[in-house]
Amino acid sequence: MKNPVIIFGASALGQAAREIFESNDIIVYGYLDDNEKLHGTELGELSILGRTDDDGFLKLIGKKCEGFIAADDRNLRKGIIKLMKERRKMMPVNAVHSNTEIAPSAHIGHGEFINSGVIIGANAKLGDHCMLHSNVVVDYSASLGDLVQVGAGSTVGAEAQIEENVFIGSGVTIVPGVKIGKNARIGAGSVVIGDVEKGKTVFGNPAKEV
Repeated sequence: MKNPVIIFGASALGQAAREIFESNDIIVYGYLDDNEKLHGTELGELSILGRTDDDGFLKLIGKKCEGFIAADDRNLRKGIIKLMKERRKMMPVNAVHSNTEIAPSAHIGHGEFINSGVIIGANAKLGDHCMLHSNVVVDYSASLGDLVQVGAGSTVGAEAQIEENVFIGSGVTIVPGVKIGKNARIGAGSVVIGDVEKGKTVFGNPAKEV
C-alpha cells in the first residue's frame, strides 16, 4: 500500500489501527469521527479532521488516500462500510500487524483488523471486516464469515465454521470442526465443544447456553 490511510473512528481501536499501519511503514493521514467535540483535537499526535461523512475528506479515498474503519459497534461499522462503498465505490483496506503469521494459502477479505501475534493457518478463510485481536489463532481450514470479532488469545480450531456477525470473547477455545451460527455470542474464557445455533449466547467450560 503506497497511499496514506484515513482512519474512521478516533478511539482506542483507532489508535491501535494506527500503530498497525505504522508497523508496516504506512502513513496515517488522520482520523474522522462523528463526535464533533473531538474535531480539531489530536489523538496520539494525529488530527481528528471531521465527520465520517465529510465529503472534503471522503473524496480523497481511492485517489490520494485509503480508508480503514476502526469501530467496535457493529451497526456503526456497517454504516461506514455502506458509506464508503456508495460514495467512493471502495472497500476499506486491511490493518494487518507486521508481527503476524498468515499462511500463503489463507484467504483474507477486506477491511480486516489483525493485531500483533495473530496466526492464520493453511487454507483458513476470513470474510470481510473481521477483527482479530492480539494472539488469536485461526487454525488450518477454519472459516470466519463477515464481521466476526475474536477476542485476544482465543483459538478457532481447525475446520471450525464461524458464520457472520459472531462475537467471540477473549481467551475462548473453539475445538476443531465446530459450527457457530450467525449472530451467536461466545463469552470470554469459554470452551466450545459442540455446535452453537444462530443467535445463541453461550458461556463456560464446556460452553452452555445462557
